[in-house]
Amino acid sequence: MIVLGIESSCDETAAAVVKNGTRILASVVASQVDVHRPYGGVVPELASRQHIEAIVPVVDQALAEAGLKAARIDAVAATQGPGLVGALLVGFSFAKAYAYGLGKPWVGVNHLIGHIHSLFLTSDPPLFPFVALLVSGGHTSLYYVTSYLEAELMGQTRDDAAGEAFDKVSKRLGLGYPGGEIIGRIARKGTPGKMAFPRSYLDPHGFDFSFSGLKSAVRRYVDEHPHGLEKEMPDIAAEFQEAVVDVLTDKLVAGAGFKNCRRIALVGGVAANQRLREQLTLKAAPAGLTVTIPPVGLCGDNAAMIAAAGYHSLRAGKSGNLADDVYSRKDLRS
Repeated sequence: MIVLGIESSCDETAAAVVKNGTRILASVVASQVDVHRPYGGVVPELASRQHIEAIVPVVDQALAEAGLKAARIDAVAATQGPGLVGALLVGFSFAKAYAYGLGKPWVGVNHLIGHIHSLFLTSDPPLFPFVALLVSGGHTSLYYVTSYLEAELMGQTRDDAAGEAFDKVSKRLGLGYPGGEIIGRIARKGTPGKMAFPRSYLDPHGFDFSFSGLKSAVRRYVDEHPHGLEKEMPDIAAEFQEAVVDVLTDKLVAGAGFKNCRRIALVGGVAANQRLREQLTLKAAPAGLTVTIPPVGLCGDNAAMIAAAGYHSLRAGKSGNLADDVYSRKDLRS
């Protein structure tokens, strides 16, 4: 089954063509980073307008790169939520109309389960069950994944998502947007531990996350040390990044132990962070855990993961209705 996937949940307009949920025939992503950089974050209205301009060219390019005419696809899958409602409406409405015009089935996909399906586009996907950490600009959640379409929520952030914390700290330090990429680059020149930022583990036996205290600690440090910040910036970035990475990796490894599961996975935009990837691999080894992390190109928002998830939804008998609408919030249990 050849599925055309469409993703527009935030600031990436993406289309992909995927065969049988595993083989990427084409994947195109139009980024809006340059549009939103002057504002230090995503501006929803601008994002929606950019999606309107990009959606047709991106879909046409994906089909051209796959060497297919539109009539050759078997189905369409599109992100239904969660995300920015205006942005979601562009891709989701386009997908419904496109599928209807072609007389093809279509299905809405939960963006979060889409990220988990990025694992099945790798050369060595994990076997079920596994514990997955989904960490991005809008989400930080731990899941026990038991099938292609079923996942138990073990814990989630109580405030800022990890990627959101990176962006906010980067903005407070005057480093720019997107924060994760910038802080990761600067942190490589610094040494963690030169100042002490908190690691918030909350309930030691639970799996929720919190990054608001860490964000506040960085702000206080900057306010209390107004001089010499430029020289200290690499160390501040390194210690902040290390505090985030410590909590994420420790919670994921602990979650695997709680579920007596030997397989773990890392997905989402923040999964592209090199320090996070390295530390997770190091901490997993003594625990005897097998780690799966998608290539960096599949960590951020993309339509290949949406097509892959859509394939399994369609095989399970799910299909969209023209009256279906997008949603801004929803976890994998809903």
